[in-house]
Amino acid sequence: MQANKIREKFLEFFRSKDHKIVKSAPMVLKDDPTLMFTNAGMNQFKDIFLENRTAPYPRVADSQKCLRVSGKHNDLEEVGHDTYHHTMFEMLGNWSFGDYFKEKAIDYAWELFTQVFNLSKDRLYATVFEGNPDENISKDTEAENYWKKYLPPERILTGNKDENFWEMGDTGPCGPASEIHIDLRPDNERNHTPGAELVNQDHPFVIELWNLVFIQYNRKTDGTLEPLPKKHVDTGLGFERLTMVLQNKSSNYDTDIFQPIIAEIEKVSGENYGENNNTDVAMRVIADHLRTISFSIAEGQLPSNNKAGYVIRRILRRAVRYAFTFLNQTEAFIFKLVPTLVENMGGAYPELVSQKDTIQNVIKEEEETFLKTLDTGIKMLDKIIGRAKTEGTTTIDGRKAFELYDTYGFPSDLTQLILREHNLSYNQEEFDKAMAEQKARSRNASVVEAGDWIIVKNEAHSHFIGYEHTEAEVNIVKYREVKQKKKTYYQLVFDKTPFYAESGGQIGDTGSLENNEEKISIANTIKEHDSTIHITSKLPRDITTPFYAVVNESERRDTEKNHTATHLLHYALKKVLGNHVEQKGSLVAPEYLRFDFSHYQKLTSEDIQKVENIVNDKIRRNIRQTEERNVEFNEALKKGANALFGEKYGDTVRMVQFGDSIELCGGTHVSATGNIGFFVITSETAISSGIRRIEAVTGTYAESVVQNKMQQLEKITQILDNPKDIVKKAEKLRDENNELRKQVEKLEKEKNQQQKQKLLESQKQINGINVITGKLEVSSADALKEISFKLKNEVNNLFLVLGAEIDGKANLSVTISDNLVKEKNLDANKIIKDLAGELQGGGGGQAFFATAGGKNPDGIDTAIKKAISYI
Repeated sequence: MQANKIREKFLEFFRSKDHKIVKSAPMVLKDDPTLMFTNAGMNQFKDIFLENRTAPYPRVADSQKCLRVSGKHNDLEEVGHDTYHHTMFEMLGNWSFGDYFKEKAIDYAWELFTQVFNLSKDRLYATVFEGNPDENISKDTEAENYWKKYLPPERILTGNKDENFWEMGDTGPCGPASEIHIDLRPDNERNHTPGAELVNQDHPFVIELWNLVFIQYNRKTDGTLEPLPKKHVDTGLGFERLTMVLQNKSSNYDTDIFQPIIAEIEKVSGENYGENNNTDVAMRVIADHLRTISFSIAEGQLPSNNKAGYVIRRILRRAVRYAFTFLNQTEAFIFKLVPTLVENMGGAYPELVSQKDTIQNVIKEEEETFLKTLDTGIKMLDKIIGRAKTEGTTTIDGRKAFELYDTYGFPSDLTQLILREHNLSYNQEEFDKAMAEQKARSRNASVVEAGDWIIVKNEAHSHFIGYEHTEAEVNIVKYREVKQKKKTYYQLVFDKTPFYAESGGQIGDTGSLENNEEKISIANTIKEHDSTIHITSKLPRDITTPFYAVVNESERRDTEKNHTATHLLHYALKKVLGNHVEQKGSLVAPEYLRFDFSHYQKLTSEDIQKVENIVNDKIRRNIRQTEERNVEFNEALKKGANALFGEKYGDTVRMVQFGDSIELCGGTHVSATGNIGFFVITSETAISSGIRRIEAVTGTYAESVVQNKMQQLEKITQILDNPKDIVKKAEKLRDENNELRKQVEKLEKEKNQQQKQKLLESQKQINGINVITGKLEVSSADALKEISFKLKNEVNNLFLVLGAEIDGKANLSVTISDNLVKEKNLDANKIIKDLAGELQGGGGGQAFFATAGGKNPDGIDTAIKKAISYI
């Protein structure tokens, strides 16, 4: 059975059991401060378990894209080395929100496995939670008794808290779990050793397939458990493992999920899978990581140097490293595998099809950049190895290896590999200490301690009324204290709120919370799942009284101008550049807007002018906003609305329209385009291959930009004596300046040649060494270096020391012929470091050439005299 058919059969089964089939949530999370990525199928339902929102359906099922490479659930280093761990994987799941519980969950699982997929009953095992007296939780005899309908007692096993009590993180929904394992060993092995002895023992052929979690507790920040108001079912069935079993393979990577990709890797690399362990691991790593990277980019998460983007970059670089080290791929090649992935998975995930070109371009650029980093790192490592051999040591300073890793991105295991080839190693203890220090610095900067939510009023909350109102009487329904970097602040949730929470690129509102007794500033508004959270530096004295929540209206209005302008900009870019333009990210603030979009070349000044003209034309036409709420998602798409990949849309959506511009959007907007006033693009740049960024301003900010440019133009006109044609005058000045520069360069070359000739004439011999010293008049350190290298090429046995005062600072260079470095043990690097003290500065370099600089030009002569003492 093909993988795509297996996924279909799972969903068909639960559809027949009255489950609503829902779409996979995005893999990159945007409204959960506790997680960067969806790491389990239940993430998108967390607020339902916590009773923060009502479940739209009592039963659902889906196939959820998951990523486990950070935090508590981190499988990254196992990926590739075994045959069943993955970074990105699909989790097939069924959920019950206060509907059925343990019995039906077990019944459904047994029916699906044994009647739909025809798994052998005598190869299946179930585990149940053994209980935990410390937390006053007894053994899950309820689940055990339900399993007795299907399995003999010897195949119903107990598991401890690590194996059979599921928690998403340090806090939140949790509960006992019942796992289903399968024994895939041949009969002779099964007869010799019972499978019960190998369950949860990391045996490659006695594996967990399905985890049935019974969510019935909430873990509080103090570690205690409280029962949830309703009991829920959350199951997770590993799609890749199930496919391996049903296709009768011994590895996930042997299934049709990965084999087409591995076959393409073989074709591109010239290596054969199954012949060598190192190349096999490399191919598995690349095949796995390709999926993760591609899905992330399709959702709009580009590789970067922070947060989720950093994790994606790290995964991609791990793949490049394995390709470089074990498949001898010194040029970008992973991007060539994307079409195979799209062909294989595009049917189930259409975003891969539509984003194929963007995915390829981004991966190719990232590969090329990191390969340059590897090249730089190898050259630096070669110097370290050379120095070690000269000094006769076999152990490299671990901090140097860490610097290569931390500063230059050079992988530590690649450092180890290259050092081993030279019979060297680095001090692991020093490396680990440097790593621990860096992690501590990072952890101390980002650690957030959030207390439990304290309930003030047990009622519905977070109803957003900000489309119509910027102030309203509200009640605080819950709050919590948060500490970060030794600062304490508070998060408040109201029954209703006019404050817009940061989302969809629009920043959160600021404002105040007021009553007759006090006024408290609201510094920001954020979203956590479906809750709107208001951040304050202090807690109201009496949290039970009503308050007026007042939005900073001037900031809100400026933000609305920029948000509507972002929609108009998106529309204009499609008109000018083509329908391939898709939004890849945005920021909407009061002062400016930022818009990232897919396009493969720099916009010309004519393009930018056309885009500005279209947007400003729509502003002048004062088009009124048309807003529709609770529109069926597919109906909105039929009407021409733009939907963004990576955004999580419900069954119904809000549609915002300004004439031909139609977007699915939850943000706030002007009532008519004329309110925007004026639109000006301030910059257009590339942020990644195939991804451009525009920054723009509107309203009074746009007026200021134009006024500043006009003032600058006026000043330039005055400086140039008010010419009739300022452009022609500027071009003439440029041409004259270029001609003068050429003349100056020619004169400098002639002068430097004369100075070099005088130095040649001044050379003298000391102990058989040709010594040249001198103080020169040059315009740059490069000129000093150029003269030094010319003399080195012309004079044998040379010891050369040159100084110069450049821009008021001292410059010094020491040059030594290569034969003197070897025969006389002379080292320019050591000498220059000694001489640098005379200049009140520092320096360094290589044994044959080194430079120094300092703030004391008067010390140049002394330094030159001191240098001769080395001879």
